[in-house]
Amino acid sequence: MAAPAAPAAADKSSEAQLEAALADVPELARLLEIDPYLKPFATDFQRRYKKFIQILNDIGESEGGIDKFSRSYESFGVHRSADGGIYCKEWAPGAEGVFLTGDFNGWNPFSHPYKKLEYGKWELYIPSKQNKSPPIPHGSKLKVVITSKSGEILYRISPWAKYVVRERDNVNYDWIHWDSEDPYKFKHSRPKKPRSLRIYECHVGISSHEGKIASYKHFTTNVLPRIKDLGYNCIQLMAIMEHAYYASFGYQITSFFAASSRYGTPEELKELVDTAHSMGITVLLDVVHSHASKNSEDGLNMFDGTDSCYFHSGPRGTHDLWDSRLFIYSSWEVLRFLLSNIRWWLEEYRFDGFRFDGVTSMLYHHHGMGQGFSGDYNEYFGLQVDEDALIYLMLANHLAHTLYPDSITIAEDVSGMPALCSPTSQGGGGFDYRLAMAIPDKWIQLLKEFKDEDWNMGNIVYTLTNRRYLEKCIAYAESHDQALVGDKTLAFWLMDAEMYTNMSVLAPFTPVIDRGIQLHKMIRLITHGLGGEGYLNFMGNEFGHPEWLDFPRKGNNESYHYARRQFNLTDDDLLRYKFLNNFDRDMNRLEERCGWLSAPQAYVSEKHEGNKTITFERGGLLFIFNFHPSKSYTDYRVGTALPGKYPFLCYFLLKINLYSDAPQYGGHQRLDHNTDYFAEPFEHNGRPYSLLVYIPSRVALILQNVDLPN
Repeated sequence: MAAPAAPAAADKSSEAQLEAALADVPELARLLEIDPYLKPFATDFQRRYKKFIQILNDIGESEGGIDKFSRSYESFGVHRSADGGIYCKEWAPGAEGVFLTGDFNGWNPFSHPYKKLEYGKWELYIPSKQNKSPPIPHGSKLKVVITSKSGEILYRISPWAKYVVRERDNVNYDWIHWDSEDPYKFKHSRPKKPRSLRIYECHVGISSHEGKIASYKHFTTNVLPRIKDLGYNCIQLMAIMEHAYYASFGYQITSFFAASSRYGTPEELKELVDTAHSMGITVLLDVVHSHASKNSEDGLNMFDGTDSCYFHSGPRGTHDLWDSRLFIYSSWEVLRFLLSNIRWWLEEYRFDGFRFDGVTSMLYHHHGMGQGFSGDYNEYFGLQVDEDALIYLMLANHLAHTLYPDSITIAEDVSGMPALCSPTSQGGGGFDYRLAMAIPDKWIQLLKEFKDEDWNMGNIVYTLTNRRYLEKCIAYAESHDQALVGDKTLAFWLMDAEMYTNMSVLAPFTPVIDRGIQLHKMIRLITHGLGGEGYLNFMGNEFGHPEWLDFPRKGNNESYHYARRQFNLTDDDLLRYKFLNNFDRDMNRLEERCGWLSAPQAYVSEKHEGNKTITFERGGLLFIFNFHPSKSYTDYRVGTALPGKYPFLCYFLLKINLYSDAPQYGGHQRLDHNTDYFAEPFEHNGRPYSLLVYIPSRVALILQNVDLPN
């Protein structure tokens, strides 16, 4: 009779564990209320949160708090003291000796030794000259000299270097002491956090139509005004953290505190950010803390002569696919370095937040390689999760949002880890948004594998709406990934070689160009309206930029021909690129006025497979799409629940707000933009009102209520 007590005891134990977790994590109850299926994993959230709090407390006890800890860039590296002297500090636990050399001492490798401190730290003070001027002037070249335990003499760049350059045909970068006597003075305050985030993903170096590396100044003068005109309120700057290999797209970082010198000086980057702020544009940095370049002479690798230091030793310290080094996030000094790096970009350059690259690789010991992520919650908990990395991300988000509550953080995570975008107080990762990475894959799959008439409307809607409740997503039809050589942009998938010959307005529409222009607009609008709480576009893709993106490398004879953005194409009135540009601009401007991205998730009233139509309501607007390649519909009934200003009236009036078939968007004007639509109290598709509309083939339109007169 005693045997059945075992399950009861297990239930009691489980209940006790849940109660303990709820007691330890302040708002865990809210998370479990939102998603009850997470209850079996309450102890995982408890463990993560307790470790997060423990590290914060340890930082408080040992370092005086995270505020001081995250300002370690003020002491580490090389700095001018108030008395004109130079103070230097490094962490090199595997070094036998540390020295500073450079122009200032005639490159004598051993004349200026560092003093060894506790915990692998080293420091050096060089007094000022007799006239109180610093012994190391601005613009001097420097190197840290490491003598290893095996007797090697290694020349290194400080991990905290603020400016590095590669001169002429040199293979490696040189460390330049940056101590400008005329630092840039910011003139404009940070813009308020946008209620709706419309991100323009951009790369300074490729922002010119010329075959060369563009500059910060070029971007500030020529590209920022375009972005503002297009209606984007946020830019996400790629490839800013210094990277020796240009063709890495900025994802193989060599100097984490240095703004890339190939585009200009630190002061010119500050001017870019400040100018963007003056336009009301939020500026995000594409931050790469998921891995680091293998370079040793001008990178972090082997800094102290060992294969560890900032990274895991042995095989765990190398990413097999990326051929790069992996941080050891449990290390105190690695936390100091990375958290200080977060603060550096927020304060020194006044970035407003970050898009964290490679988050999936950080979150799991398998780095996402060979994993399909079916959505089974067991995939997100247990031994496969790198909780040290997850705790670091919680700390980074906590720091950014504590320093600047309006700062924005975005996770590039393909796994869909639950609670990654929930507050740390719930045991979550603390991100504001995650990228909706399944959406661009879906559009590419449809264009590659299916005829237009075989597109599945239900599957499109599912992909665009499949996101976790109250965890915000950035939707995008394509990003830089699809623009890279080896893949194709949506415009190229749609129009391919005809983009070279048939984009002139003087030539009649070919079937390929007509289809391409119409679907390009529809895909972007439905992604914008249905896919998330923010929207992202990679520079140039808004107007269907021709060709792919390929950086100069040996395989293309170091050519810059494809490492550019031809904005001049949209300025040519004789080319059809202007139509796509116009549509993108007006789509963003309408969102600015109506705010559908910040509205609750859309109500989809129709996804008709035979008719190829999709209808939904969001942000007080009625979106209607007809994806059918040839069928137009007269008197097509569409349901709506949009409230009118005068609810006691039996009818209310709707008018077209945006219409993809308008001539300024390269459409055929098969519908009068001034047409009035009257919604009547006739239930349809579960909506209390409905109206009759004419929907031409391959057309999207947005209707909005218009107040009826008294």
